[in-house]
Amino acid sequence: MLMLAQKVAGTLGPLALMAAALPVSAQPAQTAPLTAAPLVAAPKPATADGLPPMEEIHLGQDARTRLTVPVTIGSAGPFAFMVDTGAERTVLTRQTAQALGLAPSGRATLVSVAGLEDVDLVTVAEMSLGTRRFSGLEAPLVDGHDLEAEGIVGLDGLQDQRVTIDFAAHRMMIGNAAPDAPHADSYDIVVTARRRSGQLIMTEAMVDGVRTDVMIDTGSDTSIGNRALQRALNRRQGEQQARLIAVTGQVITADVGQARVMRIGGMDIRNLTFAFADAPAFAHLKLSRRPALLLGMRDLSAFQKVGIDFARRRVMFDFTPAAPQALAAR
Repeated sequence: MLMLAQKVAGTLGPLALMAAALPVSAQPAQTAPLTAAPLVAAPKPATADGLPPMEEIHLGQDARTRLTVPVTIGSAGPFAFMVDTGAERTVLTRQTAQALGLAPSGRATLVSVAGLEDVDLVTVAEMSLGTRRFSGLEAPLVDGHDLEAEGIVGLDGLQDQRVTIDFAAHRMMIGNAAPDAPHADSYDIVVTARRRSGQLIMTEAMVDGVRTDVMIDTGSDTSIGNRALQRALNRRQGEQQARLIAVTGQVITADVGQARVMRIGGMDIRNLTFAFADAPAFAHLKLSRRPALLLGMRDLSAFQKVGIDFARRRVMFDFTPAAPQALAAR
């Protein structure tokens, strides 16, 4: 995770970006070329603001199995941006900013999963995701070789939307998240979450019987637990270790541990592998003292579908019929 630790220049508020973690038992993967899939709008009637209530966007995938979507900046693009539900702000790579001719407008200090780093900020006048447009974004810059994408779509582009990630169909649905908006689809499990720094935190999860705060992190391939969770689970430090690499390129050593079952709502997810680390993200979200987990893509992909409704503060899950051994409802 990256966060704005302090204001160096400009007027940004708090910023949080999830860590781009490596698979816990692997060295850095070979970088694959990123391609933005064509954007497809679902043929549904528009709302009062002229936007379709739910719009379909086909997903791409980067070398770490993280999700990417085609994004247009002004009239340029599409660019392959990673979808990061844990990122408070949209991020550009330095290479993308240079290609767009965007000059730095300030500086900020980011806190990543591995430490602090001062970065440049640029102003993005207009960014489009499907038919939805966002203007006046202040975006920090990271290096494209570290991010392995052309940018990140953060919560400033998703906060007022209802987002559904359909792993089975390999698509994302995005639409209005107004409190009175109808639910066009159903889910097996619906969990009410608590909002903190823009993110939705599920506070009723249980990991091997330990009550744990859980936040969905589509920007990380690995689930990361804090030290409080590691202690509560009685997992020893240092027996098996791995490196986590932040999108800033910084590296931190993490302990690797397993859990038999995680329960969210009426659903059990079995045989999980976590990386335990002193990630500054937990302190930023005030999640250091009690057990907490950033749920990454490796475990999220066990579901058929995951929905995040920011207006209702709900996180929704559908089971994957093809893998009944991974999930069990009670």
